[in-house]
Amino acid sequence: MPNPGSLVSVDVIALRYNPDLRRVEMATKPRTTEPFLGKPALPGVLLQEGERLAAAAHRAVTTKVGFDVSALGQLTVFDQPNRDPRGYSLSVAMWAVGDGEADWYGFDDVPNLAFDHNVMLFECRPLLVDMLWRDLEFTRALTGPVFPVSAAVGITQTISGIAPDRGNLNRRLAALRGLTVSSKRVVLGRGRPGTVWEWENPAA
Repeated sequence: MPNPGSLVSVDVIALRYNPDLRRVEMATKPRTTEPFLGKPALPGVLLQEGERLAAAAHRAVTTKVGFDVSALGQLTVFDQPNRDPRGYSLSVAMWAVGDGEADWYGFDDVPNLAFDHNVMLFECRPLLVDMLWRDLEFTRALTGPVFPVSAAVGITQTISGIAPDRGNLNRRLAALRGLTVSSKRVVLGRGRPGTVWEWENPAA
């Protein structure tokens, strides 16, 4: 446990799926205070006395990047002694999905961030990969209620960094609780109809 003089922060990997670029993106904003004034950072806040982690994460993304949250959750804790120049601190890394006014980057083109935020992204990325298509709250928030198979490919590839096998991906989608093939279709190259997937309601 941290000593009474320690800081506890909540830093959020805030994500959205960009259908135009077919990629998952994360939000950053330049810091408005020291330390690291002006340097891009993940949205984060210091945990207030008696505040729940989810409430702090919601406060971080709504106040720092004007993020409209659709879902959020906890990832892991970072406790490197020198991670914050203000003194010893713990940081609870959270995820959130939504949209808002921010500087958006793909996982592979994130700039040099304040604190240990690049380390956070590197270490949390495999956790997000493991959550995708397993954690239904996380997955449904990224895909939206209806999505083409091309979105499933884009989401999988940009989070994992590896292009998925489409046959395996379709089988995985077919096995998910609450997900069905829609009667809708999208037109792909040369007029071929593409599969559209649809989540059943209420949310699973």
